[in-house]
Amino acid sequence: MSDFEYPPVDVDDNLPRWYVIQCKGGESFRAAEHLGNQGYDLFHPVLEVQKKRGGKLVWLNEPLFPHYLFIRLDRVASNWRPIRSTRGVLKIVTFGDKPLPVEDALVDMLREKGVEDQNATANVYFRAGEIVEITEGPFKDLQAVFASHKGEERAIVLLNLLNRQQRLIMPVAQLRPQG
Repeated sequence: MSDFEYPPVDVDDNLPRWYVIQCKGGESFRAAEHLGNQGYDLFHPVLEVQKKRGGKLVWLNEPLFPHYLFIRLDRVASNWRPIRSTRGVLKIVTFGDKPLPVEDALVDMLREKGVEDQNATANVYFRAGEIVEITEGPFKDLQAVFASHKGEERAIVLLNLLNRQQRLIMPVAQLRPQG
């Protein structure tokens, strides 16, 4: 039988540890919500990424590890049974038939890094110097050079007009990568 009820107990290993839960495709947020509602201690690292949806740029939260999240369990005191039947959960990652604990240092590092990265703008759709095409407005179908973001919804672009490079501020949603 590959399913587990409770993991074997080691005398020196009765402290809470982090384990990895594999979630059903695209359901890690659902699994995190339902496990959280059951009172489990979870860590579901996410990144804020910018993507185009319906012609507009939107910020979305996506899992750092698609299909996985971390759960902190005590090998003796925690109730392991409800986990496998929780909506969105596929299984706890095991090695052989034993749940495999993850080092606390790894989860701590991910948590620490996540806090630092919340203030970073590494997930920006356009990069400085990139050629973009304007999709709407009076400059529609013209090419420009992306200079920088001006807030979340506006961008500064450099457009050649009258043999001079002009600096324009426009909605990011009116730009698309030149491809």
